[in-house]
Amino acid sequence: MTGQLVLAATPLGDVRDASPRLIEALGTAGIIAAEDTRRARQLASSLGVTITGRILSFYDHNEHSRIEQLVRDITDGAIVLLITDAGMPSVSDPGFRLVAACAEHSLPVTCLPGPSAVTTALALSGLPVDRFCFDGFPPRKPGPRRAYFETLRHEARACVFFEAPHRLADSLADAADVLGGERRAAICRELTKTYEEVIRGTLAELAEWATGNVRGEITVVLAGAATTTEEAIDHVRDVERLVEAGSRLKEACAVIAERAGVSKRDLYQEYLKRRDE
Repeated sequence: MTGQLVLAATPLGDVRDASPRLIEALGTAGIIAAEDTRRARQLASSLGVTITGRILSFYDHNEHSRIEQLVRDITDGAIVLLITDAGMPSVSDPGFRLVAACAEHSLPVTCLPGPSAVTTALALSGLPVDRFCFDGFPPRKPGPRRAYFETLRHEARACVFFEAPHRLADSLADAADVLGGERRAAICRELTKTYEEVIRGTLAELAEWATGNVRGEITVVLAGAATTTEEAIDHVRDVERLVEAGSRLKEACAVIAERAGVSKRDLYQEYLKRRDE
């Protein structure tokens, strides 16, 4: 009988965010592959769960060496539960290589959804986030980091990234210098924890704020680039052409918004505004 790989999201801070399915899986999985075995045991203890399976470490530096054995275990019928310290495995954390290996061997993989710093920060940011991208951590060194922010100069989608607290001020200063100090952003610190904090403002304001003694887990949401007047006119003209060709307005806006990387809602409003002028 073939087993299964189960990816499970773990709480970002507040253990009450653990799902009933995660609690059940912690107590019944034959093998628990954890980014930090000590933290996995602490999580189980705080949830009142007795781990009955084998627990082993699975982190960046031993991921490759663990995969072959875990694939064999699943092939032999084991239920392998993969968890990280917080949030969803594979999202800027170990996991995707094991998922790929299971897919290559036609082994079943499922997911227990739950907490995510990415979507939590997006919801709290107060920014337009109907379209977004996630970039993990920016480069650590100034040159590559500034080059990274250059790639976001014309990115219309909101961008989410993580940053270490001791590098936050430098990252935000680089972002303000490259993208302009007026670009809006939000810093989400210690999400779901006792000292949760969300600071919203311009990059210039946030860069200045970050020069203080910032601590904790940091998630940054950066607003997408504003569409220029010329670009907006071009996009509206493209919508007009599709409408003239027989498309419904909302359908035309959806097509052009997807192609141009802009908000469908903003494009629809711009079309109505220019039509009524």
